[in-house]
Amino acid sequence: MASASLLGLSLGLGGGCPDWTHQAETTGTTIMAVEFDGGVVIGADSRTTTGSYIANRVTDKLTQIHDHIFCCRSGSAADTQAIADAVTYQLGFHSIELDEQPLVHTAANLFKEMCYRYREELTAGILVAGWDKRKGGQVYAVPMGGMMVRQPFSIGGSGSSYIYGYVDASYKPGMSKEECLAFTANALSLAMDRDGSSGGVIRLAAITKDGVERKVILGNELPRFTSL
Repeated sequence: MASASLLGLSLGLGGGCPDWTHQAETTGTTIMAVEFDGGVVIGADSRTTTGSYIANRVTDKLTQIHDHIFCCRSGSAADTQAIADAVTYQLGFHSIELDEQPLVHTAANLFKEMCYRYREELTAGILVAGWDKRKGGQVYAVPMGGMMVRQPFSIGGSGSSYIYGYVDASYKPGMSKEECLAFTANALSLAMDRDGSSGGVIRLAAITKDGVERKVILGNELPRFTSL
């Protein structure tokens, strides 16, 4: 009995519940966005974790904020969903007041203000990407703490640390939409191979003035770089 009790404690089973049941759901993840001439490509894996337990294998982390504006979410699932809902609501009113499509920079600013204001309470890393008639395709990174910076491409989430070398070596200015889609899919697949909190399928979207084209790459269709 004593050995069984020790085993239960070592597995986090004290009190009848494993540790992961008390942990918040997080989108320990890999997210990515790339600008191209005429629009942007965004992508993410689909795994949501609660500690070491996979709570959802097919989460959609590409969240539409407005017609031509999306965000990719990493961090606490609850926090990022709440922020995205609030920004969507504010941006909708803003576009009604202007009687025109909102700017991507405006959406990114709203995310930045909220992430900065509640930086002590929220765990949220956001990539904001989209197209508007003023500046075309744009990508803004809003990491935890509320900074905002525009970048030609940006990566985030727990899996991003595994692929900085790959994206730095592979990115080329002036890539086409198809090249950006392949670049994003390859980077996400590499991260999913190494990061235990990233996995599932790859969700991609290309955003241009003509609208949004979405694509899903299933697990058995992911790009492979090794035979192991």
